[in-house]
Amino acid sequence: MKSTLVITTVGIFALNSKGSIIERKFFSKDPKKAADRYRQLRKGEIVPELSQLLKELQKNNYDELLIEDRILASKISKIKDFNCKEFNESSVIQKFREKLDVTTVKLGRFSDRQDFQDFTSKVTLAIAEEAITSETQKKDLHAIQAIRTLDDLDKTLNLFSGRVREWYGLHFPELEKLVDKHETYARLVSDLGDRENYKIDKLESEGIPEQKVKLISEKAENSIGYSANSSDLETLQSLSKNTIQLFKLRNATEEFLEELMKKIAPNLTAILGPLMSARIISIAGSLERLAMMPSSTLQVLGAEKALFRSLKTGSRPPKHGIIFQHQALHTAPKWQRGKIARVLASKLSIAARIDSFGGEFIGDQLVEYIEKRILEIQKKYPSAPKVKKRYGRSRGSRT
Repeated sequence: MKSTLVITTVGIFALNSKGSIIERKFFSKDPKKAADRYRQLRKGEIVPELSQLLKELQKNNYDELLIEDRILASKISKIKDFNCKEFNESSVIQKFREKLDVTTVKLGRFSDRQDFQDFTSKVTLAIAEEAITSETQKKDLHAIQAIRTLDDLDKTLNLFSGRVREWYGLHFPELEKLVDKHETYARLVSDLGDRENYKIDKLESEGIPEQKVKLISEKAENSIGYSANSSDLETLQSLSKNTIQLFKLRNATEEFLEELMKKIAPNLTAILGPLMSARIISIAGSLERLAMMPSSTLQVLGAEKALFRSLKTGSRPPKHGIIFQHQALHTAPKWQRGKIARVLASKLSIAARIDSFGGEFIGDQLVEYIEKRILEIQKKYPSAPKVKKRYGRSRGSRT
């Protein structure tokens, strides 16, 4: 005989073709335990309540089951002597769900409809909380936050470093062209302060290269800048110290991200490096979403504006998105970039799927294949293709 299994937040019900209950097994009265059971069933696990219900059905000669969950149907077919099939929700099942509050009250599970609604609300809330907790435990989300933090720090550091250079430039303008690195510049301002302190021995202790030490010292002695007072320098040095702390935070965040990416996406990292891998995961939303994308979508990821503009105006679509930052791609001639981007995207798609769904590390093999294909493209297309001239009347000409 045939029966239909219906999984709800309060329990499992077996119905006949008319929608009448044949067997039932309620979950615990504890909303969290009920939520846990419901979640296990949705994952395709055989929980004790389901196992007991199936035994009762077998005793009553029910050997054919219709189940709305394909994974669960497959699991039951393997371990129990049932012919299980997946079904699309029928009108009978829909009516049963609509009257579930009245049905469970009649069965004595709940005192009234309000009691039913309170219980199901708590179960639903527990399911949502568990889903959020499970989602936040994913390591790729930490990588996304880390790369976005790095981007924010870079913007802040550029702003602060520029402000330090402009402000200190009033006192020692010549230093601007002598020190390129923002971090070194901020450290000199923080540690030395007044340009009168730019002596050879102090500059050497700051790690300044020998060829620049003497030049900076001489420029400091003959600077055209104004003589700063102690209050100006004190405020400026405080700003410089905070800027240096931000540089240290950025370095620590980058080290954390590099180690994290080696663990969560080793194959992707082998191809793109840790920072770019984290950035492409950030644009996709998660490693799993990236893995589910076709390689053609991954290829233009990050170039959404250009893609939609091409759809709107009819202009040429972009050949690449963020993967353009890959050295082999952005250093290649324009006529080779589209082909290299396709090769790169196809292997990145494979890498993302292995990293997301589990698999061995094959990053070295993927990199080797990419390098081999790029060499083939370079040999096959050494120069730009000739553009064919179009002949005919120009637009708007008279006949």
